[in-house]
Amino acid sequence: MANASAPAAKGKWSNLPKYASFTYFVLIIFQVPLFRIQCRSGMCTTPIHVTASQLISSEIFPLPVVKTLLYPGAIVNGLATNMSFPSWNNLLSIYNLTNIKEASPEVDLQRLEVLAGSYFCVAGSLVGLLKQGRMNMFGTLLVIWGLLKEGILGKPANTDPQKAVFVYPTMMIAVLCAFLSVKYNLKKIAQKNTATQPAAKPLKSSSKAKLK
Repeated sequence: MANASAPAAKGKWSNLPKYASFTYFVLIIFQVPLFRIQCRSGMCTTPIHVTASQLISSEIFPLPVVKTLLYPGAIVNGLATNMSFPSWNNLLSIYNLTNIKEASPEVDLQRLEVLAGSYFCVAGSLVGLLKQGRMNMFGTLLVIWGLLKEGILGKPANTDPQKAVFVYPTMMIAVLCAFLSVKYNLKKIAQKNTATQPAAKPLKSSSKAKLK
């Protein structure tokens, strides 16, 4: 019975990175608030909001692509607040992105860790649905370092309490999912360790030599 239950338990834990990646995808794409930090469009609470403000201002991707990233979270927010669907045409005004190109880029340049980490978080959440990797973990750690640098070290300095850095409890869920989404091949690691260990040579017995 013990031998039969072992493969079942192993198969159950082997799907853990897949479940963690899907949960991370839900947190990012549906824009569950993870933090609050000053960004180019005002105050951002999700990695997608930070990423969208930079993508629109830099015109890296076409506007419909950015709006496609924003729309799932806007639907969830609209249903949660007033049970209504947001308009596709008014999507930029909802996120205060209408005049984002005229805003000063200094705010984003002072928070490069959060900006770069948000890029990795959004990209990792999409890629993680097909193949689990370390992009989620790397992006989340970058965001956390940027938040800690501003919240604890005070860089950049902020005198407005309404624009102070704040971390929501959901950030802990995102961190946990980011680490669990990394897929480790323990069998391959064990085989590699055994292969690198030198084979022990048997000691020659000296008793037979003495008898001769």
